[in-house]
Amino acid sequence: MTHSRRSFMTMLAFTALARPGLAQDNDFRTTLLDVLSGDPGLFSPALERIRSRGNPDMAAGLIQSMRFTRGSEAQIVVTLEQLTGAKPGDDWFDWMLWQQANPQITPHPSFIEFKRDLMLRIDPNFDDFLKLDALKPEKMRIRLEEITWGGVRKDGIPSLDYPKLIPANDAIYMKGDDLVFGVSINGDTRAYPLRIMGWHEMFNETIGGVPVALAYCTLCGSGILFETKVKGRTKPLVFGSSGFLYRSNKLMFDRATNSLWNQFTGKPVVGPLVNSGITLKQRPVVITNWDGWKARNPDTKILSLETGHRRDYGSGVVYADYFSSDELMFPTLTDQRKHKQKDFVFGIRKFGGAKAWPLRSFRGGRIINDTMLGTNLALIGNEGTRSVRAFERGDIRVSYKKGKLLSEDGREWEMTEDALVSGNERLPRVAGHIAYWFAWDGYLGARSELFEG
Repeated sequence: MTHSRRSFMTMLAFTALARPGLAQDNDFRTTLLDVLSGDPGLFSPALERIRSRGNPDMAAGLIQSMRFTRGSEAQIVVTLEQLTGAKPGDDWFDWMLWQQANPQITPHPSFIEFKRDLMLRIDPNFDDFLKLDALKPEKMRIRLEEITWGGVRKDGIPSLDYPKLIPANDAIYMKGDDLVFGVSINGDTRAYPLRIMGWHEMFNETIGGVPVALAYCTLCGSGILFETKVKGRTKPLVFGSSGFLYRSNKLMFDRATNSLWNQFTGKPVVGPLVNSGITLKQRPVVITNWDGWKARNPDTKILSLETGHRRDYGSGVVYADYFSSDELMFPTLTDQRKHKQKDFVFGIRKFGGAKAWPLRSFRGGRIINDTMLGTNLALIGNEGTRSVRAFERGDIRVSYKKGKLLSEDGREWEMTEDALVSGNERLPRVAGHIAYWFAWDGYLGARSELFEG
């Protein structure tokens, strides 16, 4: 276990639960709670009962227990090794990776109530999401055993709902190289600094008359702008942060139904909306530096520091250690043969598929004329500001010549937040977003093309 992982596990030690006096019977939910208690009079007999069954279906409960016990991990590991025949490592992180790689092992039915009981002891409000009927495997779109607690309670990372905005010239708190999420819809142009959004990870807004939410998963480096007015519902959905993660990606929730949603895919995965067929539509958003955004969009508005919350919104403060590290805070499998897990990519999911471009392909500022599933694209980006904008280019190719954006026929083009424009011709913007490679690979993997240039 690395130092950063040890520190995180130490932080969670306060959640260790005690269950003295539990009856020692054949109820394996109770048996798992006995393991979780750490009480010597309950812990060892409980492990022996689990070992004596010789069935790996108890592995999920033991792995969950390992995270919240202190000083007893080695005995749980021995039991896991005996049940599974595997030896991935000696800590929760390693066994979570093993669990992800072995979906064929179905947890014992008692695991559902055990995990629900444990999570409700952390925060009773988790009951909003963890209804027993909704946790049946056939009703979920993700594995319950891979849902992890992110270290906060429901709304412990508070969303910004219709927050205060100020004119660009009033944002004296901003530094020129501070990164922002830049959004422009129907001429309504706004900037949301990452130094603020890192503390909130979500805003709910109406921009240019369109209800939207920006879901920012700091752990996977992705801020995705979704339309929140969906077919079949009279009011736009309003989202918050549940406190749960799945493969190091936040699970957000909608306040109308308390369904859990995958932030990366924009789809409900647990709860009433699972079978709704809803996939949230993406809108274009760009990460860039404040100086660059303001120069291109002088009439932009920007978030005020008056958010209604007390946080240190200083430059480079939020998640500083995580962003500067090559490690992940939570376990998830990643194919690192081509890219390291925290390399940035720019990804598009459209035209019936998905494709990713490594951010380093835009080093120094580049235009890439590429094709995705038969659609010609022009991608204009800069690795230094983590910026990429994509446009449908039709039959033309564009490039920079003497500081001008030109097509092969000599026409000059202007890049706006909506389109590339030359006279009356417009090449429309395509929605995409930045993400760490581990997140893109973990959710799309072999289903996605990957730019190799």
